[in-house]
Amino acid sequence: MAPFGLMTAGASWLAKSFSVFSCTSTLARCSSVLSATYITPVKYLSSQASGPPKKPENGYLRFVLQQRPDITRHFPGIKPAEIIRKVAGQWRMLTPEQKKPFDEAAQRAREQFKVDQQRYQALLTTEQFQQETQKKKQRLAKRRSTIRKRELNTLGKPKRNRTPVNIFVSEHYAEARGLTPQDKLKSLVQDWRIRSLHQKQIYTQLAQDDKIRYNNEIRSWEEHMVEIGRPDLVREKILPTKRKSAAKAQTIKKGTKKVIDTVKKATASKTVRSK
Repeated sequence: MAPFGLMTAGASWLAKSFSVFSCTSTLARCSSVLSATYITPVKYLSSQASGPPKKPENGYLRFVLQQRPDITRHFPGIKPAEIIRKVAGQWRMLTPEQKKPFDEAAQRAREQFKVDQQRYQALLTTEQFQQETQKKKQRLAKRRSTIRKRELNTLGKPKRNRTPVNIFVSEHYAEARGLTPQDKLKSLVQDWRIRSLHQKQIYTQLAQDDKIRYNNEIRSWEEHMVEIGRPDLVREKILPTKRKSAAKAQTIKKGTKKVIDTVKKATASKTVRSK
């Protein structure tokens, strides 16, 4: 009976092994099908999936993308700003003939971009086209705002005055509760709300002093802007007379220049006729 029992046990073990193997292979096939169906991104032909075409790089940026790996390989651990500085120096040393391949590639990419942009817009519905137009306006407004802020910082525009809450938060931010900046700010606002009027009085006085500082600095700065010919940066409520007079002076200057140019052209034409 022992051999028969061993044979029975062996047969049952083989059956179990075969069933496990078949189940494993089945699961593998199922997982491969699932991965192929759900993990692999599906490429749709609609504009919603592909999105608008990306604006191509100019010749200089193409040169940067080409030279960046070489500089990173030769200078391990170099900072991105230093990489751009080195590549910019190399670009300035190139002759027009050496820059020509990059500029020509950029020109071809721009022409292809126009074709792709027209094709993409043709696939959009009226609602999608309006959404794209609105997004474009928002990006343009944001870009203009950033440029204006940089210009004002370069011209040294004074920083706006702070409120009592701003002063309180800046002084107690280091010991505020919370791990994230949002949590710290929330805890500081709660602490400010539970403070008494007497405790808030010192921050109110500091805010009033800071407001006086800002008003004095902004007036001096705006007067300087009018003097250097930038009345467009002056607030109408603060210096309306000086701003209008500066704008009027610029208009008179432009009109005088036009008159002078007209007189020069008339004189030149008379000289030619007399000859």
